[in-house]
Amino acid sequence: MSQKNTQVSFDLVKPTHLLALGFGSGLVPKAPGTFGTLAAVPLFLLFYDFTPLYYAFVVLIVCLVGVYVCGETAKDIGVHDHGAIVWDEFAGFFITMFMVPVSWQSVLVGFIIFRVLDIVKPWPISIADKKLTGGFGIMFDDILAGAIALIIMHILF
Repeated sequence: MSQKNTQVSFDLVKPTHLLALGFGSGLVPKAPGTFGTLAAVPLFLLFYDFTPLYYAFVVLIVCLVGVYVCGETAKDIGVHDHGAIVWDEFAGFFITMFMVPVSWQSVLVGFIIFRVLDIVKPWPISIADKKLTGGFGIMFDDILAGAIALIIMHILF
């Protein structure tokens, strides 16, 4: 189960912490996941026009790196899925936008759909959030939220 309001000390000099905290965006005191997703948007805009294969490769790397950096950061601070750890939001948003025609409207809708799913955590996202641990557990509920958001986005766009 995630622990969202635990006071801990992060070390942004450590690359694992810097990435896990979404380059510091997760340190915002209110709604860090939303700010983490917001921080993912400019990075997404660097990659959105890649071919689907290259974009999928970027998403895969973001997810694999995320398992490691989120897991290591959680171990370092002694808290599983601290609210400031937001690299999982980057991965979830990147998945949400896979092969979606990009416009300011689609980015906004993708952002909203992903955030709603990540916050509400409907089944099966809620099961993954409660049952899985470590870096994989931190990442997987957002990967699921991104996959569900992706399906919705393709229906809409």
